[in-house]
Amino acid sequence: MVRIERLVTSGTFSLDGETFDVDNNVWIVGNDAEVLVIDAAHDADAIVEALGGRRAVAIVCTHGHDDHIDAAPELALRTGAPIMLHPDDLPLWHMRHPDLEPNTHLTDGQAIGVAGAELRVLHTPGHSPGAVCLHAPELGVVFSGDTLFQGGPGATGRSFSDRPTILRSIRERLLTLPPETVVHTGHGPDTTIGAEAASIE
Repeated sequence: MVRIERLVTSGTFSLDGETFDVDNNVWIVGNDAEVLVIDAAHDADAIVEALGGRRAVAIVCTHGHDDHIDAAPELALRTGAPIMLHPDDLPLWHMRHPDLEPNTHLTDGQAIGVAGAELRVLHTPGHSPGAVCLHAPELGVVFSGDTLFQGGPGATGRSFSDRPTILRSIRERLLTLPPETVVHTGHGPDTTIGAEAASIE
């Protein structure tokens, strides 16, 4: 039985010379034997504890902002799991980890399997060039990273972001999903595709 667990970790987000305190959702998808970690944020110790000895098949980064990737190298070292990131976000990744490369580049349409479930990579640029969402149709969920939140699109006021692009990504890649699809976000509470459709200009 595949289950979805949320771990909230706290740290900072830095870009364009500013730093903010943030709480991040780390998503753990799998069963009692193996799991997928989505966004290794801030606290490798807390993530390892939440894994409880289960095998991590991969660490998927929804995008390259430092608050979503800062614990990824340590978690990879401690679990042996490969780090996966879309190559368009390598410039952001290298701001935080200049001497380290992700193990695998995510591609649009790629399928990632864990515990018998399949998560499909949706390239959704806008919040960042290589932002992705992960859609698990049989689970009725999409992991949206910072592309879509309760209340609308992710932020686009900083380097590497673009509002028209994120709106197009949401309209073409997310609002086409079933309206009852639960949206597990990178920060804050869940929402649904149907609830957010009206908030997209």
